[in-house]
Amino acid sequence: MFNHLKIRKMKNIKLFGILFIMAAIVGCTDLEEDPVGVLAPEGFFRTEADVEAAIFGAYGRIASERLYGRKLVLSIQLLSDMCDIGDRGTPARRQQINDFNSDANNGMTSNIWPYSYSVISACNAAIEGANIIDTDEATRNALIAEARFVRAWMYYHLIRLYGDIPYVGEFVNDPEAVATISKTSVSEIYGFIIEDMEFAWQHLPMTHPDNVRTRPSKGTAYTMLASVYLTMGNWQQAYEKAKWVIDHAAELDYGLVDNYQDLFDATKQDGIKEHIFAIDFLGQQNGGGGENDDLMGPITGVRGADVVGWSVSVPSMLVYETWDARDYRKKVSFADSMIIGGELKDYTFYEDVPRPHMAKFHRFPGNANQDTRYSDHNYVCFRYAEVLLIAAEALNEVSGPTAEAQGYINQVRARARQWPTFTSDFPADVAGGLSKDEFRDTIMEERRLELCFEFKRWYDIKRRQMGDEVFKGANSLEPHDNFNSGIHYLLALPGDELDRNPNLLPQNPGY
Repeated sequence: MFNHLKIRKMKNIKLFGILFIMAAIVGCTDLEEDPVGVLAPEGFFRTEADVEAAIFGAYGRIASERLYGRKLVLSIQLLSDMCDIGDRGTPARRQQINDFNSDANNGMTSNIWPYSYSVISACNAAIEGANIIDTDEATRNALIAEARFVRAWMYYHLIRLYGDIPYVGEFVNDPEAVATISKTSVSEIYGFIIEDMEFAWQHLPMTHPDNVRTRPSKGTAYTMLASVYLTMGNWQQAYEKAKWVIDHAAELDYGLVDNYQDLFDATKQDGIKEHIFAIDFLGQQNGGGGENDDLMGPITGVRGADVVGWSVSVPSMLVYETWDARDYRKKVSFADSMIIGGELKDYTFYEDVPRPHMAKFHRFPGNANQDTRYSDHNYVCFRYAEVLLIAAEALNEVSGPTAEAQGYINQVRARARQWPTFTSDFPADVAGGLSKDEFRDTIMEERRLELCFEFKRWYDIKRRQMGDEVFKGANSLEPHDNFNSGIHYLLALPGDELDRNPNLLPQNPGY
């Protein structure tokens, strides 16, 4: 197999377009039109490299402006209580997501849906191709396992955002065949995700050459399974899968890095031991259809600074003010001063939005444009610190706040005390004697801080049903009095999809 995604990804962009036409499914084309260029898989897949090209096509689609370059991840950020709209001159589609007043025609969600299904399409094509080529069983299963992992990972996003959605689990070479597809329940799709992850764990390698973290391993599969079971409330399984990853951390070459800043420095991310799975962007390169276009640096950067940004997704002042300055993670996560007109100035001098901005994606973009666009970032989807917190949360639900569960949080906190030149006394280790409920609150707060701005918080709010508390409670960091738990835990299904296929009705409640 090819050793590194970066070597291949950009070379295959033209090929990706062929694959997406070949594997057209729901949301990828207007099914009322005559399909053009539909190819049979036996006419394309000849070698292992052909199957890998389809898998890399899926990765290339994820590393695009529509998904991990802006629309998907920005939507997840803005839905949370950690990121607010800064510049209110930004397009209305972003403000609608942030303010819980989006509808079926929102321009963010209408892009996320078809691009997500095009990723699934490429994965299904790869699986079909792997079953056709002449290769040994181990190689075939490894290729299928990688494609099934990526497919399941994409569905995991979709069902948490939209609820019941169409499930397409096989290659489609006739778009007419899915013109009348209906929705599959969330619970059934979770079953498919679990099946894919178990297969992936069985057939993926423990590690990849050169410590590549942008392709999944056995540890990636069980990390995602732990997250899935946590979301489902299957605490015992979540703990067991996370514990397997922890117990095999040495073989998997996982661990916490010493310096929290290194996690978000694009020059240090390749092969970094804490990353378990990441989406790889290539510095100052772009392909057709928004591929490899990373805009999260400019979106979160400071308008008017010398390294210019757009001040779109900006934390509220309370997110900054309520975070103890002794915690090194605060220093890494915020840009509370910037070079403006050649001078270092604090946030009160920021041009349009005079409050601290997030720094994780803007400070060290590596080989990027002057405004940090087209960065060299590897956007982390899972990292080892989250595995420790999953284990702590799940174990608390099973057995209460045991010493083992406390120890997992304390590992994360110990790293947060490590500044580059000294050790802080904050955050302190978790105190003993907490009740199960108190320990649960402690874990959720630790996740909020440790994983801040990393596209996790909204999913935590949703799975723990915390919306009324975090948006309407007395201690709300970003108040939204209009938040309605009966509506806003799901996005609207895209209206154009419903127009094309009424079998996708009913629309999600309230839209």
